[in-house]
Amino acid sequence: MSRVVFAAMTDVETELFDLELRLLLDAVYLRYHYDFRGYAMTSLRRRMRHAMGRFGCAQMSDLQHRILHEPAFFAEAMQYFTVQVSEMFRDPSYFRALREDVMPVLGTYPSIKIWVAGCSHGEEVWSLAILLAEEGLLDRSIIYATDINPEALAKAEQGTYPAERLALFSGSYLAAGGKGSLSDYYTSAYGNAMFDRALRKTIVFADHSLATDSVFSEVHFVSCRNVLIYFNRELQDRAVGLFSGSLVRKGFLGLGSKESLRFGAHAEVFEPFVPAERIYRKVTS
Repeated sequence: MSRVVFAAMTDVETELFDLELRLLLDAVYLRYHYDFRGYAMTSLRRRMRHAMGRFGCAQMSDLQHRILHEPAFFAEAMQYFTVQVSEMFRDPSYFRALREDVMPVLGTYPSIKIWVAGCSHGEEVWSLAILLAEEGLLDRSIIYATDINPEALAKAEQGTYPAERLALFSGSYLAAGGKGSLSDYYTSAYGNAMFDRALRKTIVFADHSLATDSVFSEVHFVSCRNVLIYFNRELQDRAVGLFSGSLVRKGFLGLGSKESLRFGAHAEVFEPFVPAERIYRKVTS
């Protein structure tokens, strides 16, 4: 399949492209019940142009036609609607703060429920499972790992990653305060590393949309990192409202390094707990 290369757009072309893109998002919602209408337009515009180039679509109408008439094609194109970029122990100082400041509090509960919202390919989920194991909390924990992308969820559940990524993962694990070697938790074969199935027993993978679905469980900690930056303000407020509704009083919320609750509709519900790492604590019931 040939790729299409696009030149920079003029202001008028951008305005028309965005109009067509909004029509596509409405159509996707009506046809497949996936709601991307609250995602940031700048990011969506860039990703849809990549999709058009990848699939040889010269016009947005060409892409829309294939998406609406070919469900298998939409499943393939889903990767361009959502951002699936992650790594194990990403931002090690965040995981060190979880280990040193959050886990001791979570350990006071008889059972622990954690929600990783927008889990992508699962790197953060498996990282949290390792962290819980090293802190002696895994056996009384449940991790809910959710994402809107079925393909990403399937990869996350497999817990298998290319061997060439393990050097990066291992360095971040040690920087995050790892108590052993990351190799203690996986086996290597055929150029891939598969993480220990003993970690898998505490993880529940499920489809969930922050745009359309509701709270599904009461949890003690929500980690949603580098997801809100792709939402507009209205959808950000909806997502944080879901997190607030799911968290117990004094529960924890972890965001990405470029995300904040300031100026949001639910800012007063939380207080900074480890400000430098964007870890918050719910202060109202």
